[in-house]
This record gives sequence, C-alpha cells and structure tokens, in this order.
Amino acid sequence: MLDFSLLSFWLIVIIVCLVIEAITLDLVSIWFAIGGMAAFIAANFDTGAIPQFAVFAIVSACSLAGIRPFCKKWLQVKVQATNSDRIIGKSGIVVEDIDNLKETGAVKISGLIWTARSLDNNPIDAGNIVEVVSIEGVKVIVKASEK
Repeated sequence: MLDFSLLSFWLIVIIVCLVIEAITLDLVSIWFAIGGMAAFIAANFDTGAIPQFAVFAIVSACSLAGIRPFCKKWLQVKVQATNSDRIIGKSGIVVEDIDNLKETGAVKISGLIWTARSLDNNPIDAGNIVEVVSIEGVKVIVKASEK
C-alpha cells in the first residue's frame, strides 16, 4: 500500500526546490529537485523511507557532479569589457581639485574629463598627475602618480 505521507513529502521537496531555482536562477537546487523526482518514483513502487532517501541522495549527488559542470560551461554569463575599462592603469591630469569630503574632483584622461575620487581619501590638487585604479559607476578612483 502506498504511503501518501512520503509521496506528499517528495512532492513538497520537488516544488520547494523548483521554486528556489526559479527565484535564484543559479543552478542551486535543481539537483535536489531531480533527486526528489527519483525518490517520488521510488515511493510509488512502495519502497521504504530509507531506500527513498538513499535514492534521493544518490541521484542528487550524481546529477550535481555529472550535469552541473556541463551546465556551468554553457550557461556562464560572459562579462563584456567596456571602453571605460581601458583607462584603468592610465595616467591623467587633475583638472579640478579632488576632495572626497566635498565630493569634488575631475581628471582628464585620454582627452576625456571624468569625475574623480581619491583612493586614499587624501585631497589632490589640480595640475597633479594621477593614475586610475578603478571605476565605480561613472567615477574614476585615482591615486597620486609616483612618476
């Protein structure tokens, strides 16, 4: 005779795992949903609770180990570099005093004016040469050049 409480349990496991996967879209719980489906099928053959949990664990682990690397390779989002990334490491000249507290500062790099912030929060006077360390939003983070 089928144990409807275990069938319901596996159905809940499947649904919860699929909902989590739908929310995250990061291949987090799909493996457990697959294991839950295998355990649900085992429960339909009137197996005991221990064999069902064993099927769940084995199928979840096998699907995680066997399918995940393939999926990660094909579903991985590739980061596209932008033109602004090219200025990291370049030198520029401060055209407006950089003061993080006053939220002022601008740097001319490769002919373009960028809003700038100091890496170490120290003010940098106009006319000084700086090096671009990173970009945060539309602002370049700079440090005084050692040249």
